[in-house]
Amino acid sequence: MSEEKETNNKKGFRLLGILDVQNTPCAREAVLHGAGGSVVAGLGHFLATSRVRRSFDVGMAGFLLTTLASWCYCRMNNAKLRVQQRMIQDGLKNKVVYEGTSLDPAVRPGTDASCGPS
Repeated sequence: MSEEKETNNKKGFRLLGILDVQNTPCAREAVLHGAGGSVVAGLGHFLATSRVRRSFDVGMAGFLLTTLASWCYCRMNNAKLRVQQRMIQDGLKNKVVYEGTSLDPAVRPGTDASCGPS
């Protein structure tokens, strides 16, 4: 009985049956930004022109453009963050490997690291 509840909790919310919003990175924020963009674009167009059908079309276009732009921006930031994390991890690994050897980048060439203060 408890296993069924756990599997139901792990499924998440599916948008239109294709996009798992809970488990897809940046999806929730992108959909929320898109909803706000659609309201602003549709309502702004309706207040400017009083054309209902065209305002709906502008709202849908605003939703699509805002959602895609927000999703791409978030994914690019996540990719940049992963690259930075990988560089830091490699640097820490190299520091541990080379620490105390002649290849240690912290030790300047021409100075004797084994000598204490004179």
